Amino acid sequence: MLAVACFMTPVFGQTEVHGSSDVYATPDVALVWGVLRGASDADTLIVIRIAARASVYGSVAVYGINPFSKAEQSLQPAIALDHQVDVQIPRSRFAELPRTELRFFATAESARGGMPKLIVFYAGVPDTTPEFADRRKLDTYLDERIARAPN
Repeated sequence: MLAVACFMTPVFGQTEVHGSSDVYATPDVALVWGVLRGASDADTLIVIRIAARASVYGSVAVYGINPFSKAEQSLQPAIALDHQVDVQIPRSRFAELPRTELRFFATAESARGGMPKLIVFYAGVPDTTPEFADRRKLDTYLDERIARAPN
């Protein structure tokens, strides 16, 4: 039994949480959603700004998933979290792959085939996500909101 428990430890170390609003925050990670409206819906982007304590989460990868077929597509390959990062996703992508998973890994190396420490998932774009037509206004909002994120 002990040998089986040792092999299962990584699964127990993983946390999966449902993000329900345009802000998700803990003491170790914060993410904020915003919409950058384009000239058409095809040009509209969803922007997710991510900040994390690099000593806890060294990298993040983002996947879009079809909840029925389980088909998944990488939207952002693993990227180091040694600074704040933005992930941009075309809004039209949510029609085919509505579930978005942000997979946080301890290190960049663990992102290559390892189990994430944290998965924050969303079923679509949160209803509370604000929309902006101007990139500077969106960036200002994301900066201010991530600085005020509860932790």
